[in-house]
Amino acid sequence: MAQALGYVTKNETGGFVGTLSMMSQKHNIRIVPNEAKETDAQPDFRVYTNDRVEIGGGWNRIGKASNKPYVSLTFAAPEFGSSKIYANLGRAAGQDDESVMAILWNPKN
Repeated sequence: MAQALGYVTKNETGGFVGTLSMMSQKHNIRIVPNEAKETDAQPDFRVYTNDRVEIGGGWNRIGKASNKPYVSLTFAAPEFGSSKIYANLGRAAGQDDESVMAILWNPKN
């Protein structure tokens, strides 16, 4: 079952601003378009905390079943432990505003 780790709102630059919350960690974050992208291996977005620490990246993807675009996120920081955290931006449940997205973590069983 997917769990929301936070919520972001799309802004006029094509990026997102919001909050990432995990256990005792809560960060105001910005997901900004990567203007310096040169190869497919580099992220389409960079994820920063409000104090400008880079904690992740995001890649534009197309869903296999839905054929709809989404953003796949990867978070990595010492505060999160030794493992990377993988999540997706998805429509926030019960939200009428299409610019509000949930950061959805779907742990593997």
